[in-house]
Amino acid sequence: ESMLVPPCLEPLLSTAFFSVCRTHGDAARSECNMYCLDCSGDAFCFYCRSSRHKDHQEMQIRRSSYHDVVRVAEIENVLDISGVQTYVINSARVLFLNERPQPKSGKGVSHNCEVCGRSLLDPFRFCSLGCKLVRIKRKGDATFIFGSNNEVTMDRGEGMSRKISKEEEQLREGTQHQIYPSTHSPPPNSRRRKGIPHRAPFGS
Repeated sequence: ESMLVPPCLEPLLSTAFFSVCRTHGDAARSECNMYCLDCSGDAFCFYCRSSRHKDHQEMQIRRSSYHDVVRVAEIENVLDISGVQTYVINSARVLFLNERPQPKSGKGVSHNCEVCGRSLLDPFRFCSLGCKLVRIKRKGDATFIFGSNNEVTMDRGEGMSRKISKEEEQLREGTQHQIYPSTHSPPPNSRRRKGIPHRAPFGS
């Protein structure tokens, strides 16, 4: 298990965020929403960051629907997050740290988290980093470590899901991919070349 999970992950997932900093409580940015991967200690605020964690590997935790999220750009180089559902929130791609309770999924849901059963938007395996961690502890068929020496068996579905999600990401982020085939008619504002006009013959 130690070969599949970095030591900083479990402390991160169990940390309580968004309390007021005891040292800088009167300051404007005193909310404890930062985490240091090198120290693996408690959450801290913006001012503690500059005074205590200079040159450390840190990340900012954000909130979405009362749950903690982290931007993919801040964590994808630290952990192998493959298989975890990502979302676009406020123009940034994020993922959830821990499982979110959900009523029983309704009919028509085609993708579910392998651990908690939460319905997913895309064919991923897990709804959060926490659920992926639980799966590793139970089965050992996933990993957070890049280039792990262990032979981790990944089904074809996960590899396919990463490809699909990448294409979706490109479309959602507004890149220059053609959403519609080129056979569709041009937009109404585009100029259309008129044909050669033909006059009606003169009557005799």
